[in-house]
Amino acid sequence: MRLLIAICLVAMPVVFNAQHPVTFFNKAEAALVKKSLHRYPLLARSYTDIKKEVDAWLDKDVDVPFPKDPAGGYTHDRHKANYMLLFNSGVLYNLTGELKYAAFAKKIFLKYAALNPTLKNHPQATSSSPGRIFWQALNDANWLVYAGMAYDLVYNSLSKEERKTIEDGAFKPEVDFLTNDLQPWFDLIHNHGVWACAGVGIVGIATGNSHYVDMALYGTKKDGKSGFLAQINGLFSPDGFYTEGPYYVRYAILPYYLFANALKNVRPQLDIFNYRNKVLQKALMAGLEQTNLDGTFFALNDALKEKDYTTNELVTAVDIAWNVFGKNDELLFVAAKQDKVLLNKGGLGIAAALSAQKILPVFFPYRSVEYTDGVKGDEGGVSYLRNGEGSGLTTLISKYTSHGLSHGHYDKLNINLYDKGNEILTDYGAVRFIGVEQKYGGRYLPENKGYAVQTIAHNTVVADERSHYNGIEDVAGKFHAEKLFSSINNEPAQVISTKEENAYAGIKMQRTVYLLQLPDSRKLLLDIFNVLSDSTHQYDLPFHYNGHLISTSFKYNAYTRQQEPLGNKNGYQFLWKEADADVKDTIAQLTLLNDKTYYTISSLINGPAKLFLTRSGASDPFFNLRHEPAFIIRKKGTNKSFISVLEIHGNFDSKNEFSTGAYSAVQKMETVQNDDNYTIIRIMLGGKELLITQCNEVFDSHKTHTAGNVSWKGAFMVKYDGTILNK
Repeated sequence: MRLLIAICLVAMPVVFNAQHPVTFFNKAEAALVKKSLHRYPLLARSYTDIKKEVDAWLDKDVDVPFPKDPAGGYTHDRHKANYMLLFNSGVLYNLTGELKYAAFAKKIFLKYAALNPTLKNHPQATSSSPGRIFWQALNDANWLVYAGMAYDLVYNSLSKEERKTIEDGAFKPEVDFLTNDLQPWFDLIHNHGVWACAGVGIVGIATGNSHYVDMALYGTKKDGKSGFLAQINGLFSPDGFYTEGPYYVRYAILPYYLFANALKNVRPQLDIFNYRNKVLQKALMAGLEQTNLDGTFFALNDALKEKDYTTNELVTAVDIAWNVFGKNDELLFVAAKQDKVLLNKGGLGIAAALSAQKILPVFFPYRSVEYTDGVKGDEGGVSYLRNGEGSGLTTLISKYTSHGLSHGHYDKLNINLYDKGNEILTDYGAVRFIGVEQKYGGRYLPENKGYAVQTIAHNTVVADERSHYNGIEDVAGKFHAEKLFSSINNEPAQVISTKEENAYAGIKMQRTVYLLQLPDSRKLLLDIFNVLSDSTHQYDLPFHYNGHLISTSFKYNAYTRQQEPLGNKNGYQFLWKEADADVKDTIAQLTLLNDKTYYTISSLINGPAKLFLTRSGASDPFFNLRHEPAFIIRKKGTNKSFISVLEIHGNFDSKNEFSTGAYSAVQKMETVQNDDNYTIIRIMLGGKELLITQCNEVFDSHKTHTAGNVSWKGAFMVKYDGTILNK
């Protein structure tokens, strides 16, 4: 018996050691990648890039400085670079077998083991979730994710004493800080919480600490109300829409996939990639669908427009998804654009597939799609109506989601338009210069809350110069808009109709937008926005646009010598009033030029209205805002309607100095009927009649309606020159 016990005690460390690595890849996967490194060009190039980067540091003393700088500062960037050096060194150790890479990682780890126990809250911390190594805890969680994988990758090279030193010194202070000192933040259902759970969970797997792993999975109280599974449950709708918006699914998808990948290896019973009917797969594909032709993510809620699907987060998710969910031509297209792969089984598979693929499509195969919002899919959603192919693609976005947590904007029933890869009806996104220390340490700037999140910064109605829900996040989080009806499968006539009744007390808003492809090649957007109230209000409908103003149908007063802000609060203070006009009983038209195409907004004015030409940048002494134009229509009354047509027309040939189709074809716009039951709009375009009929209360696709001497079946009808388009 004593001999048996002795054998077991000797064998246990060997067996335990043999389990490493298990987070990023396992030994079998590493061996497969190693054998294939020079078989496939993209895999070889990705390997060479990492090796060159790490090799350049091997003989240098890596600085692990005492934290003092915000994002963009030296200490911030150094620590960020360090965790990638740690991770890449660990990968190289497993692929080359060369101890020098593990020894290099060990040196860095021992420095963190000495530093981390001495740290208090970061001196540049400005929020309720301060970091220790970085200015915010979110970045500390980033460090844990990559440092945890790195530790797992070099674990077998370390002595028992070295492991204890690193685990107690580098990891324990960070994990204790996030799960104890910042417990409410760690347990918060939010992208920060996703990173925190992934970081603590991966460290737990790497160190063999089941307590860490269980906290990561089920929350600090281990009751399942928070933690990684709750993050999957709470932030995605059943079809994969991420409630904070496509820009933030781009960021959160990495910790979701990396932690899930590690769990697949050590807790296969969770079947994590099949959890919630493969919602992580749906989330990735939904994120890719919510991009422009150049791969940049649509700017719903807080978003930086430069981020696209070639970022490290999407490389990680795409490669893991390829391994877990199988081959996918759409993923392969994106991987080709990314032009690098992870050095794991998924990256190997993609590199092999790209090597064998002779021809790839030029553009991602975008299609018209709709996503629900909310855990149960019953909190509104977002629709993407698409027309055309390749470089001629047009995308109309209708946003009727829930608020989007702390990164949400107050823009119910907002629309945006993209055409030929260009943003035409714009969304400001976020006011932030991430990684630029001079701009408030790379944090969100004050103008983000002051302007970008406010309703006037979006293409939707503002009542009485107040933002939806009075700009109060706690109030906005209780409500969502609703879809009334939609039809997205018939390209000549696509439509989405939505409503919002809680943004303002006593005001109901209903918006229906059509994306139409007419038989004579005309392409246009029709926007019907009804605002209903028993009391009198001022209503503003902005069209923020990207392009050069070419002409207007109305005479305006241009304030070229002295300008003033449009208002004094709720975002209005950040808009310069560049021109205004008083109009009555007319069609107000504005034509702009973007790249080689003309766009004309024609809006029906019944009775009096005020028009404004504005530009962001007022009340901005530090020049934090981009200076972007808008066309704003103002009406006053109880029930008001904004009926507008946006035509996509013409061509501008700058080389040959020639324009074709530069003028609007809209000749007449008429509201035949517009009440609680029906809206009927008649528009004359180049001598041909466009007739739109729609229901405002009954949306049964089988029911026949008659109004205004017109009969139709279903929720709407589009007829052009006598031909029904929505058949």
